[in-house]
Amino acid sequence: MLQRSKTSPQDSVKTAEEVEKMRVAGQLTAMVLKMIGPHVKAGVTTDELDRICHDYIVNDLQGIPAPLHYQPSPEYPPFPKSVCISLNHVICHGIPGERVIRDGDMLNIDVTVIKDGYHGDSSKMFTVGEVPLRSRRVMEVAHEAMVRGIQQVRPGATLGDIGHAIQSYAEAQHCSIVREFCGHGIGRKFHDEPQVLHYGNPGEGIELVPGMTFTIEPMVNAGKRHIKALPDGWTIVTKDHSASAQWEHTILVTDDGYEILTQLPGDPI
Repeated sequence: MLQRSKTSPQDSVKTAEEVEKMRVAGQLTAMVLKMIGPHVKAGVTTDELDRICHDYIVNDLQGIPAPLHYQPSPEYPPFPKSVCISLNHVICHGIPGERVIRDGDMLNIDVTVIKDGYHGDSSKMFTVGEVPLRSRRVMEVAHEAMVRGIQQVRPGATLGDIGHAIQSYAEAQHCSIVREFCGHGIGRKFHDEPQVLHYGNPGEGIELVPGMTFTIEPMVNAGKRHIKALPDGWTIVTKDHSASAQWEHTILVTDDGYEILTQLPGDPI
């Protein structure tokens, strides 16, 4: 999500009824990511993976794929597919197409399901065959960075606490954090306030309160943090062509900590 202006934390607080709807949307999103795993293999196109996800969301889950035709602002063309698929040095917003998955690829699949008007948003990394060591390492660093960010979530903590935990870990591993995109509030809107930066200083930013819902989704590069936008108006890649990885969950601030709305029971983060 593109960074935007700040807002009051109360703007993103959900009622108990809204939280329950977000739990449902979050669980459906997690189900899509679990379903698609066995289909990620050499020889399949990213367009075929998108079609499988679309059919499952619409026909099996009776949901709506939020990315399809999504247009955050007039300067963006409507997104043409139902999920984002970003391979290797693609940071985010990869458009599924004729690209054939090959041995050695790593890819992020980003899924957002709308159910009863509420959004669940999550992404995870997949690998095919023998992935280069540097790619596997940045994938592991990105996952641990997300986990450390999530672990900061509790009433009284700040968004700066989350960003600092993510940034300090990733940079200590000699990776870099993409700064042009961030996590976001979520609920009835796909991308809402507050913005959740993946860098920052402890104690700074909005204070977290129970009922807030937002995503944590650090984009971590194996090389430098600088990005490049491709002519399609959506795809973002690393400027130095280094590998990039991202993981994402939708989080609820509870009375005593957090709940991961896009984690299925018994599954790892």
